[in-house]
Amino acid sequence: MKITSLILLSFLFLLMAFLPFQVSANHSWGGYHWARTSNPFTLKLGDNVTSVWDAYLIEASSDWSGSSVLDTTIVAGGTRAKNCRPTNGRMEVCNAKYGNNGWLGIAQIWIIGGTHITQAVAKMNDTYFSTLPYNTPAWKRLVMCQEIAHGFGLDHQDETFDNANLGTCMDYTSNPLGPPSNEHPNTHDYDMLMTIYEHLDTFTTINQVLSTPSNGQAGNPAFLSELLDDPRQWGKRIRDNGRVAVFEKDFGHGNKVLTHVLWATE
Repeated sequence: MKITSLILLSFLFLLMAFLPFQVSANHSWGGYHWARTSNPFTLKLGDNVTSVWDAYLIEASSDWSGSSVLDTTIVAGGTRAKNCRPTNGRMEVCNAKYGNNGWLGIAQIWIIGGTHITQAVAKMNDTYFSTLPYNTPAWKRLVMCQEIAHGFGLDHQDETFDNANLGTCMDYTSNPLGPPSNEHPNTHDYDMLMTIYEHLDTFTTINQVLSTPSNGQAGNPAFLSELLDDPRQWGKRIRDNGRVAVFEKDFGHGNKVLTHVLWATE
């Protein structure tokens, strides 16, 4: 009996230790998602990156296309990298020396009707990526993978930098190489995408097609042309743990822009 009790207690201890990692796999970003009428759907990624970043963009696109509900395809960029202006119906991906403004990477999504993404941008700040510790393939691979994924509606599995790596680019870390490596998606990320996109919509916001939602919300609100390049334009800070922050600029009627920020250590 004593042996059986010890075995049971050991099992419960291991289960309790394991549970936080399971909970962290529920990492939808506020239920935000691209509206579409069928799965899988294809999201265009506008290539506004320099040759130094091309391989990381190609790799991230290939990684995320491993999802059963989502494919990505790289197309010619539709903006200047320094501005990284959004394009309706797709994601623009950019890199530039954006300055010593504190952020290493940014993802922004434009929302209509409360939850539907209609355009997105992902930006990598070469001001920091040209210096240690960020001027390494592992850091560039992690941040590119992660910022693009925010544009799908994914959040982080974990935001504690000193925890053991979970083996996904959606886990913050002080050592992307690990082990395990945090440079690519993992099974939990693909499972979360399946959950986010398991329902279908009656209209679409992808591929520069924006029809009128069934709830009557205007399909092309003027706020979509807003360029929120300056941190002072990001709106209200709704989350911040010192290394990660989320800002929301609310335009009313379910229209808003969310900015996901990864702060650099200086």
